[in-house]
Amino acid sequence: MKELLKKYFGYDEFRPLQEQIINSVIAGRDTFVLMPTGGGKSLCYQLPALYFEGVTLVVSPLIALMKDQVDGLRVNGISAAFINSSLSHNEIGAIESQALSGELKILYIAPERLANDFFKSFLQQLNVSLIAIDEAHCISAWGHDFRPEYRNLKHLRNLIPNTPIIALTATATDRVAYDILTELQLKNSKNYKASFDRSNLNFIILRKKNTFEKITYYLDKNENESCIIYCFSRKDTERLAEKLKANGYNALPYHAGLNAEERKLTQERFINDDIQIITATIAFGMGIDKSNVRLIIHHTFPKSMEGYYQEVGRAGRDGLSSDCVMLFGKQDWWSHKYFADMIQDPILKSSTEQKINEVMNFAQRQSCRRQYILAYFGETYEKENCESCDICLNLNIESKLSQTFEKKKKQLAKAAVEFDSILFEDLRVLRKQLATENNVPPYVIFGDRSLQEMAYYYPMTRENLLEINGVGDMKFEKFGEVFMEIIKKHCLQNNLESKPIPKKIKKPSSSNTSGTRKKGEKYQITLRMLKSKSPLSEIANCHGVKIGTVIRHIEKLIPDHSDLDLEYLRPSQDIYDSVSRELMESEDGRMRPIFEKFNEEISYEQIRLVRLFNSNRRLTIDH
Repeated sequence: MKELLKKYFGYDEFRPLQEQIINSVIAGRDTFVLMPTGGGKSLCYQLPALYFEGVTLVVSPLIALMKDQVDGLRVNGISAAFINSSLSHNEIGAIESQALSGELKILYIAPERLANDFFKSFLQQLNVSLIAIDEAHCISAWGHDFRPEYRNLKHLRNLIPNTPIIALTATATDRVAYDILTELQLKNSKNYKASFDRSNLNFIILRKKNTFEKITYYLDKNENESCIIYCFSRKDTERLAEKLKANGYNALPYHAGLNAEERKLTQERFINDDIQIITATIAFGMGIDKSNVRLIIHHTFPKSMEGYYQEVGRAGRDGLSSDCVMLFGKQDWWSHKYFADMIQDPILKSSTEQKINEVMNFAQRQSCRRQYILAYFGETYEKENCESCDICLNLNIESKLSQTFEKKKKQLAKAAVEFDSILFEDLRVLRKQLATENNVPPYVIFGDRSLQEMAYYYPMTRENLLEINGVGDMKFEKFGEVFMEIIKKHCLQNNLESKPIPKKIKKPSSSNTSGTRKKGEKYQITLRMLKSKSPLSEIANCHGVKIGTVIRHIEKLIPDHSDLDLEYLRPSQDIYDSVSRELMESEDGRMRPIFEKFNEEISYEQIRLVRLFNSNRRLTIDH
């Protein structure tokens, strides 16, 4: 697993719990994962997808997040695609054909698709090795983001039986967790709850007085970095954005009152680093996997601790130090209470008021912020001083850009390394150019941490660049040389040399060895059964896979076993001739049009077999 982790994702080590979760998934167990935003949930199904032979099906409720993740996977050399309402009928057809032919490793779908009978039929044709349910809390009416269409997911267990399911969420109470396990029919699931401690986040709460000065202070402290400022209302977002623009800041508002095209464009400009600051209502941020947000400001305190922690969790997803600032005033409490009083349902009203008061308690307390947050989520923080909140740092910032503040602010600006800022900016410019050329967000090329390490160690050889965090074999092949050119040029101009990179201790991965052996054994079993003229259905049952997977085994066995007699697998002459004719006339070799042309009377497996015989001349011996 660690070899795959480095090759495709560029990391040498797993984050806490990731390896245990991945081992559970690979063992074929249903798995439930509760992990905070930014904790690395996606890798828990993306890495197993590379290990499994078939396709991994990922259910996600957010179009933006699907595109974001697929862009990142493709840049890493992993074949992935998504199917949702943003695609045309022809585009969806092409992706379905890719999935059926085994070209895709990961396929993202929207939950609404499972209400479509034709799509359910398509899923049953797929060789699905794993089902991943992202944002799994959406299935529960007790969750903070209930979506009725998620109830369609209960069909998956019947549509694709015996396929393991992994359900993942960043926020789930015990009641919500119970709903997830029950609704998805998870069987003897292995359940994991990661620590909610995000040690790279700095928690700062300020009185809501002279707010614009305080906001601009933190924007200047995080100059040229990405920032989200959460506001109470649409009008607040627009007023603040206008004031920031008038003072020379690159800011835009985002709220539900904008039309869909404006929202989409604003979000894309933020993701692509074309604008640095978004003033937004709570609607912004869901579905954004942007790793280099350095600053989250709550211009108005949030309505719940769950909402607060999800929103601040959008900062520092790359592990680098990031600031989370809340501006707190009693007037905001009255605003929230006003709307809570309008709620008719007494239980919901009581719950809403309780959540508002919990945020009030958090903001007004005079002890460690991190300790309170973790206690809220059922964890104990052992340290007396977290060294990363305003209380523990004893920040006195109420007297205007004060002397104490100037001293303490350096403690809230911890970087991974003291990097060469000039080279770092040159690398950022190159990253932006490559991102534009590849039509992906800049952080998908390399994260800020990778660029900071490059600007510190000055790697100028393949071996050294591969030691940088986030640089794997696939990304090196695509982008390594151009980044090394910039580094070499900078070092030559400034008479600099590479610094030794501390070697990471790499432990042997027993799971990878056994996995490779297991795969080899499967092919040997398939080979033996083919030689004994076993039916494809019997071979498939032996492995617990679909017939399409066995055909892919055959395709891989043929080059090394030229004496293998497969004539007994040849479809009938009528089917063979009909399909061969269609394959010859097809421009792209897609199977779905052929499947539909014959009114679904000729199976995908038969089409695959004809294609197999046609592509290997030694098999196409006339009767």
